[in-house]
Amino acid sequence: MKTPKITQERIIEYLNQEKRFDGRGKDEFRDIQVELNVSKKAEGSARVKMGKTEVIVGVKMGVSEPYPDSPNKGNLMTTAELLPLSSSRIELGRPGFDSIELGRVIDRGLRESGFIDFEKLCIKEGEKVWTIFVDIYSINDDGNLLDAAGIGAIIALKNAKLPKYDEKEEKILYEEKTDKGLPLLDKIPFSLTVHKIGNNFIVDPTREEEDISEARVTIGSYDNFIASMQKGEVGEISVEDFNKALDLAEESKNKVFKKIEKYLK
Repeated sequence: MKTPKITQERIIEYLNQEKRFDGRGKDEFRDIQVELNVSKKAEGSARVKMGKTEVIVGVKMGVSEPYPDSPNKGNLMTTAELLPLSSSRIELGRPGFDSIELGRVIDRGLRESGFIDFEKLCIKEGEKVWTIFVDIYSINDDGNLLDAAGIGAIIALKNAKLPKYDEKEEKILYEEKTDKGLPLLDKIPFSLTVHKIGNNFIVDPTREEEDISEARVTIGSYDNFIASMQKGEVGEISVEDFNKALDLAEESKNKVFKKIEKYLK
């Protein structure tokens, strides 16, 4: 069920007065809580809560053939499953547009940032490489699953350990985890989504705010470099608006990064 129109109108009225229902500023995220290693079967996992929004991200490793155009590089597959328990709007069945988009946006941010050193995932060039599977599950959807999933993905990857690979038997010994982390570079990618509501720009929308978002842009960056971008919703964003979104994203990113930095060491 969509947010009632009267509530939508009140949200816009508040934003025009530089206010939000929960008292946050336009550049502020909700409280962020992180729990590590929530799955015994995954090589790395994290539960991320942002306000009432909650996701679990798991990292699994497999061995497969490399792609023909990158015989000496490992693979990455990112998928998202929006569970019916997380929202009354989600039904059982094949993945819908929202889940497919979520997986692709997070995948693009990880891939284009150069966060993973794919060459070091090569076991035997042209024959065997490690494949990283990043699986995202929504537990509760109260808005901004994109950023919650992005935070969960980098934390799960950063804390994942490679399982032992028996080259003679050509099989993975999942029970025997090593102390070796994944080949990740020092630059930490961070995806942050800015939403446009009327003449206002906000980050970390609640479900009610997300319902009236006219346009959004997810910006994946590291240090001072932009690695990926994805626009969503049907509204237009002018060049002037886009510059405002970039400034807001940069300002908010620095605040959020300080909250999760300890989980990335």
